[in-house]
Amino acid sequence: MSFSVPAALESELNELLTHYPQKRSASLMFLHAIQEHFGHISRDAMEWIATRLELQPINIYELVTFYPMFRQEPHGKNQIRICRTLSCALGGSYKLHEFYCKKLGLDRHVHGPQTTKDGKFTVEFVECLASCGTAPVMMCNDTFHEGVSEARAEEILEKCK
Repeated sequence: MSFSVPAALESELNELLTHYPQKRSASLMFLHAIQEHFGHISRDAMEWIATRLELQPINIYELVTFYPMFRQEPHGKNQIRICRTLSCALGGSYKLHEFYCKKLGLDRHVHGPQTTKDGKFTVEFVECLASCGTAPVMMCNDTFHEGVSEARAEEILEKCK
């Protein structure tokens, strides 16, 4: 395995371990720290974390693939996540997704993450963002937006440019 972490990050991760009675309990915190440092979580990083926490790689992989905030590939500087579950779908999330794809030159038929050629934006559908009564909802980076109209979507996009 060719993956390694810088000494400062390794020190941070070692300190994190002291807060948990079992190494496994630090899995999510390790994943967040690795993603924050590298921008995504590669397969080698998952194996490194599993070894460090004395787990099987599948134990880390299942976390990365379950939680939508974890990325396996590098993403754009700005991340647009659009809820696609039933309430949001009925409230217009598919039209919202189509709007962003059209504006950014992406394929509206792709539901997984798509990044613009310039690396500035990644657009993707995600599962429930827990605000069904204010559909459609989305996140732009770490900011949550409710009841997003096309006009509001345009404003959000302009703030990122």
